[in-house]
Amino acid sequence: MNLDEQGWTDVNELVTKSKKDSHEGFTFEELDEIVETNDKKRFIFNEDKTKIRANQGHSIDIDLALQSQQPPEFLYHGTAQTNINSILEKGIEKRNRQHVHLSQDKETATKVGMRHGKPVILIINSGKMFEDGVLFYLSENGVWLTDFVDFKYISE
Repeated sequence: MNLDEQGWTDVNELVTKSKKDSHEGFTFEELDEIVETNDKKRFIFNEDKTKIRANQGHSIDIDLALQSQQPPEFLYHGTAQTNINSILEKGIEKRNRQHVHLSQDKETATKVGMRHGKPVILIINSGKMFEDGVLFYLSENGVWLTDFVDFKYISE
């Protein structure tokens, strides 16, 4: 599948290719249900549902056409206990992702942290980061994005 510069791909091509090589594949209706019912709202259709893309989390460089915005005073980052020493020393890096993902509430951050082991919720002083000139973006599904979180803005 090819993605355009904003990460969109053709829905008909996706459905057709899902059925290739004797795979059962999926229908447009099934894809539509996935987009509508996914609890994290990971995917979005364009207005006429001819294209689809991920809301964030791309490992390739694409332009989501997000506008920077002022974040809440505090955001949260869920991670595993095993990552804490590195984060408190180096900060939160985007690594192979396009952005660092931050949550607006502790509950969401806890769910994210649980995927990686015993969860630890970090409090990010996003208001101070914004004051200091760090840009933030809000994805279509409510995830706050930024390029890097310096350790000086993090507390447990």
